[in-house]
Amino acid sequence: MQFIKLEQSLSNNNSAVIEKKPADLKNKSPKYKVLLHNDPVNSMEYVTISLREVVPQLSEQDAIAIMLEAHNTGVGLVIVCDLEPAEFYAESLKSKGISSSIEKED
Repeated sequence: MQFIKLEQSLSNNNSAVIEKKPADLKNKSPKYKVLLHNDPVNSMEYVTISLREVVPQLSEQDAIAIMLEAHNTGVGLVIVCDLEPAEFYAESLKSKGISSSIEKED
């Protein structure tokens, strides 16, 4: 919902300012989770290195934590982002032989 607020400047010129409620300022595009699935084929080291190659903003510690989460629970959360980069990350992991998927964030 938008509100119009009249403001009077020092020079006595009236101007209209459109104000938005904080709920309206929230990003409208849905976010997607990139998920890493447990991989009994590839080595833990290979999965960690591949995660860092595909998602460069991951630190080594983050990549290790994601790999261990997938190893221990069956699935690990890699990143939450817009649809296009999520699809790119998931497909890039798959091209390296690593099982991954995306799902819409709730």
